[in-house]
Amino acid sequence: MEKRYNLPVAIALVVGTVIGSGIFFKAEAVLTKTGGNLSVGILAFIIMGVVMIISAYTFGIVSGHYEGVDGLVGFAKASCGKNFSYYIGWFMAIIYYPSLVSVLSWLPARYFGVLMGWDDAVVGGRTMMLAGVFMVVTYAMNALAPKLAGKFAVSTTIIKLIPLFLMAIVGTIVGLTNGMTQFNFSHVVTEMPFSTGLFGAIVALAFAFEGWICATSIGSELKDSKRNLPRALLVGTVIVAIVYVIYYIGLAGAVESSVMMEGGEAGAKMAFQNIFGQVGGALIFVFVVISCWGTCNGLTMAVTRAMYDLAADGENEKLACFKNVDKSTGMPTNSAVFGLLMSALWLLYFYGGAIMEGFGPFKFDSSELPIITLYALYIPIYIALMKEKTLPTFKRTVMPVLAILCSLFMVFAAIYSHKMNVVWYLIVFVVVEAIGAFFKGKKA
Repeated sequence: MEKRYNLPVAIALVVGTVIGSGIFFKAEAVLTKTGGNLSVGILAFIIMGVVMIISAYTFGIVSGHYEGVDGLVGFAKASCGKNFSYYIGWFMAIIYYPSLVSVLSWLPARYFGVLMGWDDAVVGGRTMMLAGVFMVVTYAMNALAPKLAGKFAVSTTIIKLIPLFLMAIVGTIVGLTNGMTQFNFSHVVTEMPFSTGLFGAIVALAFAFEGWICATSIGSELKDSKRNLPRALLVGTVIVAIVYVIYYIGLAGAVESSVMMEGGEAGAKMAFQNIFGQVGGALIFVFVVISCWGTCNGLTMAVTRAMYDLAADGENEKLACFKNVDKSTGMPTNSAVFGLLMSALWLLYFYGGAIMEGFGPFKFDSSELPIITLYALYIPIYIALMKEKTLPTFKRTVMPVLAILCSLFMVFAAIYSHKMNVVWYLIVFVVVEAIGAFFKGKKA
């Protein structure tokens, strides 16, 4: 691949892929899970930021060591072998990408409902119908007009930074001036055990801090990637962590925590309108809706290609049908259709299980647990890195050990927070991987 990107571009890519709809979605969740305790919420942001920074920097080391290899599946193959990389690829294609696309299709619909003043913006039938429209339109754009999807991704990357920076800066200044920030820090809405609030908030934030792994896909196209990719991952993730913390503080300066929590999904809109007025706040909230849709588009770009990448990497005839590429669009049609089907099924589960709790005890949060799974799957790659004797001690021992501890911490936090729901999710995970073993055959 041509060495076309420099360090600033790589840093921008890291920032752009991490920052998205998650911060709007999960900031209010952190407030709820901590009972309105801003100190605990900020601590959760800092811990999750440290976990992201350590994990991303360690993958920068992995990328530098396996120069010319790109992406998580490529690193898994180079470090742990083809079998391990296949199962990661299968997980990404069946669970990770489509489950997140389903949530990210619901988010712009949800916030559009908030913008329009719907009283059932979270669980209403029109919200779910609109989520289906967002999903189908986004898939059609990616499958039939991939260049348009690319331009949409670039434009929404710029748009989604606007409300974040405005609230982070203006909200903080206003809150410090009128005393709202101090009030919210000194008043806890609902007292709850420290560990319950902290671990619940950390797991919720995994969704907002996800995406940095996608930036490793340009390693072979980055100038001096051995030095620049670790730097880009480090600097980019530090920027994200700082922006997120300041944004959260900015929200605290916009509205009382108790009012924000009572407002639920409308809390973010309320905060923007309190700072920028009814019209200005509504206009900025339009950017939030577009931002959520842009993040949905980014994940859709990945899921439309997921089965194609899996099929192209192997020699299995059972997956050969996903290798076809449409000559007019240059897109893998069957892979895109399969991705849409899987995303629709996950949207059905997300609505019926996670929102409506209609599946009895069999329910889990599909916006969080698949992300935590990635942290567990990183561990074998870190262990393989520790076996590379050519690397200096810091890169071969210190960072991988810290990264493993971060991954184990995230797994523990998920188990502590979600409890029995983790078991139901693991059943789904095992069944999906068992199906993957059937399609793997002997040659994959």
